[in-house]
Order: sequence, then structure tokens, then C-alpha cells
Amino acid sequence: MKVREIMVRPAIVVKENSTLEEIAQIMLDNRIGCVPVVDKGGKIVGIITNSEFAAKERAFPFSTFFAPQLFGKWMSKEEIKKIYTAACTMTAKEVMSTSVITVTEEEALEEVVKKMLHYDINHVPVVRDRVPVGIVA
Repeated sequence: MKVREIMVRPAIVVKENSTLEEIAQIMLDNRIGCVPVVDKGGKIVGIITNSEFAAKERAFPFSTFFAPQLFGKWMSKEEIKKIYTAACTMTAKEVMSTSVITVTEEEALEEVVKKMLHYDINHVPVVRDRVPVGIVA
């Protein structure tokens, strides 16, 4: 079985300058867990998943102390409230993951599953000449 047979299409994408408020609304409206981020030419440059919108607890290096982290930054509860407010103006380029694992329409489904397991990811953009055409989730 090939990727083209099971991918969800079309890929719903956002531009690098889209705000997180816009992105969150797009993801909610379309009930999707990720959006590929594209440059002006429509080529994939990153990805934003629903996990970027959630605060995470991370250990400080060389310590047993845990603190909340949001958008890759350590924060207190007050700072988290401020960052959620400020996030309305943050752009995709500021928070996207740039190391995007992609597949092509012609790849075998088994290979995609291997990639998803290896990289511990739930969404894989399907690209044609680096342009997103679908998603495997």
C-alpha cells in the first residue's frame, strides 16, 4: 500500500508569518493536530503540532527540579499567563519545529510507519517537490 492511498488531502498549511492565534483557530476549525508551515513559494519549512500549544514540565539540567516550559522557554505560572496573551502575536516561524520528517506519495506505508515509530511522531506531511500535498496521521 502506498501513502497516496491513505493520506488526508489536501494539506492545510500556514505561512511563516501566520500568528499562533490564527493557527490555533485553523487547527480547531479543521479538527487537525498539525499544520505544515510553508514559505512564500509554498515549500515546507516547518511544522506546528497541537503539542506546541501545551505547557510541559521539564527537568532543569543536572537537577531533580521540574518547571513548566512553554514554546521552549522556562516559565512560572504568571509567565505562562503572559505568554498565552503574547502568543496571539507570535508567528509560526518563532515556534515551529524545523526538522520536519516528510514522505512522498509513492512511499510504502510500512516505511512511513517505521519513520513514525523511529522519530516518535504522530503526523507526517506528504510532499511533492517539498510542497505539502497531504498528511499521514
